Amino acid sequence: MAHPDRFLLAGVMGWPVMHSRSPHLHNYWFKLHNLAGTYVPLAIEPGKLGPALRALAPLGFAGCNLTIPHKEAALGIVDEIHPTAKKMGAISCVTVRKDGSLTGSNNDGYGFIHALLEAQPQFRADAGPVLVVGSGGGARAVVMALAERGAKEIRLVNRTIARAETLARDLGGPIKALQWDSRHDAVEGVNLVVNTTSQGMVGQGTLDLKLDKLSKSAVVSDIVYIPKETPLLEAARKRGNPTVNGLGMLLHQARPAWEAWFGISPQVTPELRALIEATL
Repeated sequence: MAHPDRFLLAGVMGWPVMHSRSPHLHNYWFKLHNLAGTYVPLAIEPGKLGPALRALAPLGFAGCNLTIPHKEAALGIVDEIHPTAKKMGAISCVTVRKDGSLTGSNNDGYGFIHALLEAQPQFRADAGPVLVVGSGGGARAVVMALAERGAKEIRLVNRTIARAETLARDLGGPIKALQWDSRHDAVEGVNLVVNTTSQGMVGQGTLDLKLDKLSKSAVVSDIVYIPKETPLLEAARKRGNPTVNGLGMLLHQARPAWEAWFGISPQVTPELRALIEATL
């Protein structure tokens, strides 16, 4: 537990960063737990991440989250990297230790799985094949989390198959890289579809994925949370599939950060979800 005489500090580093909903989320927890402290957006230009991270300790920060474009660059800056973050090739959370050194972890996979299970408690990763669309950082987090939960077959489709093959090779396990043209057929027989691309996000095009061959019992998930319901999720809902949007992943990935920074295990409540939804 944090010392009551200390003003607690944490933040999120990105470029740009002012669009982030993380301050709303973390400052809600500060108020809920009656803690003196604040969580702030830190606009850090590419190339300036090193000095920014090294300033955390002398400024009294407990740590920070990282967003685009800093997740990969941090690997070469922090003093210790959690094995999951090392395998994923990206850091989403930095913690300042008592001696001022920095440790990097990645909580994105944790956030995805816990959001999925919160929305669909009956879901089992080992109950059938999974289709993941995309091969960026989000895909790596999702694939690793599903493999750790026992998924026996993960079908991975990406516009550039070389990137999908690289991800499959890097992570190993039950990942099968498929050609982009096969995506409409790849939904057949799966118990989960996950979009990890930016397609469907506000200002982006719609993900071109036909659900005709998808079982109506399969869960359809999207890590995008703006809008709350992407065109993919709308199409899935209208045909009767259970759906999970990306907001839960944002909320749940913050919980391990608080445990590392402040020794507190905060909860994702309906009140918190409604608060963040109101900002979208």
